[in-house]
Amino acid sequence: MRISGLTRGLVICMVLGWFGVVSATHGLVVADFSAGLGMDGVPQGWEVKEKEGKADFSLVKEGVIHALRLRSEGTSFSLQKPLNVDPRRFPVLSWKWKVTKLPEGGDVRKSNTDDQAAQLFIAFSNSNVISYIWDTNAPQGVVEGTWLPPFLSIKTLVVRSGHEDAGKWVTESRNAHADYRHLFGSEPPRIAGIRLQINSQHTESSGESYFADVVFTNQ
Repeated sequence: MRISGLTRGLVICMVLGWFGVVSATHGLVVADFSAGLGMDGVPQGWEVKEKEGKADFSLVKEGVIHALRLRSEGTSFSLQKPLNVDPRRFPVLSWKWKVTKLPEGGDVRKSNTDDQAAQLFIAFSNSNVISYIWDTNAPQGVVEGTWLPPFLSIKTLVVRSGHEDAGKWVTESRNAHADYRHLFGSEPPRIAGIRLQINSQHTESSGESYFADVVFTNQ
């Protein structure tokens, strides 16, 4: 997966040790999006990064779920947030997401089709990154690696693929500690930040997704 220099900046800024989570009984709440938008029009604690085109996002409520909606029309942008999480203490990352439109022809395995409706990145303090994605065509379980010297080593894991689960809320749970050990072959350092992203500029198509209830837990 090709990642812009914005991700490099995300990692560099986040290793300064900023905090971005709220304690919960069994974990750390990264985002429930219930606090609304800040004065700058962005969810509180988050920053918008535009790679290509203008960011199109909003906060919505569906039943009891407060969610972030991302919409791409040939654009690429993200919302990111600095964290300081010990993956040994809180190894499990859970979140809800829903994809209502997948980029036509999107496929992480080719640079000219590398578009996804939903991408969730977690950045570690040593500049390694895990990217969990919902791809249009690449099969579930596919892993892609990207090395951007001298800053970033990115491992992309296809968590969902295609239209089978599109249009409905899906809850994911990933042991980020175990994923890091499997993908990078060593113990993970602290988690320094998170990014939620959408892009459809390579396929010149469109995409739409929703994220909610992002939490690190100890079980």
